[in-house]
Amino acid sequence: MQLANKRQGSQSTLTRGEVSGGGIKPWRQKGTGRARQGSIRSPQWIHGGVVFAPKPRDYSYTLPKKIKRLAMKSALSSKVNDKEIIVLDQLSLDEPKTKVVSDMLKSFDAKGALIVVPVKDDAVYKSVRNIEGAAVLPVNNLNVYDILKYDKFIITKEAVSKVEEVLA
Repeated sequence: MQLANKRQGSQSTLTRGEVSGGGIKPWRQKGTGRARQGSIRSPQWIHGGVVFAPKPRDYSYTLPKKIKRLAMKSALSSKVNDKEIIVLDQLSLDEPKTKVVSDMLKSFDAKGALIVVPVKDDAVYKSVRNIEGAAVLPVNNLNVYDILKYDKFIITKEAVSKVEEVLA
């Protein structure tokens, strides 16, 4: 759903009615020995219009809340079953230091990790943003796509309680 909602949907080509020109019959119907033609902008002609031409459209859709909640539960239980979830007591940094977070991820043997924090923390965000394969999300922006996209799921205890409130 997230990838569909992200789609730009702006592709567009001209149909035979939208291509300029072609208002007159190129040659008369009978007597020339050539195939009958009605317009120089019909699809079989070079510079003609496209049959069933793609037009800009919106690919986004919404899922029911219960389905979203079920998907979230399923994604989280999948991470638990695969032992890819790590719960931290807390994650707080005095200042942004990428090395600290990088070493933490190496200690967990996590090439790619989603770090979930209870509220948006600039120090944590700035520490993680330059690490390839890692991302930080506040708990209220948690989604199924990001949970499944990353190898490890690192979450603080405070964020766990907020997730339990929403999913319970």
